[in-house]
Amino acid sequence: MAEIKDPENTLILDTTKGQVVIQLLPQVAPEHVARIKELAREKAYDNVVFHRVIDGFMAQTGDVEHGKVGGNTARAGTGGSSKPDLKAEFSATPHVRGTCSMARSQNPNSANSQFFICFADAPWLNKQYSVWGQVISGMEFVDQIKRGEPVKDPDSIVSARVAADV
Repeated sequence: MAEIKDPENTLILDTTKGQVVIQLLPQVAPEHVARIKELAREKAYDNVVFHRVIDGFMAQTGDVEHGKVGGNTARAGTGGSSKPDLKAEFSATPHVRGTCSMARSQNPNSANSQFFICFADAPWLNKQYSVWGQVISGMEFVDQIKRGEPVKDPDSIVSARVAADV
């Protein structure tokens, strides 16, 4: 595991494949980082599946409404949280391998709880999605997440915690 230098701005995802450590980027997307931390502290991301995983592109998760393990995950990817959608915080931070960014609809101000982790550089997403973090440890586990749209018997986030709270 990577050395955690800023526990308040580090997210620890325990997944069915292994532990993934994400450095949060509040200087890039303060409202999105605040939302991720809020949902993690509420344990909303616990047992949420990776519902859309495209080889060579990204793994998407975070549907806290429809994406819970054991529920009807056929609707995973269509929901969010009970919290209001966020205004876009687009930046010059590039979408590279390990980038964590918010999923959204065609409306730029529709990000809520869903996010994705890039398997590879995705420059066409730059300045169009709100980047909020970067994987600093455990990318080998992200690489092992089952692929699919939708994923059959999907992997999931077992727990998501802010490192300062662990």
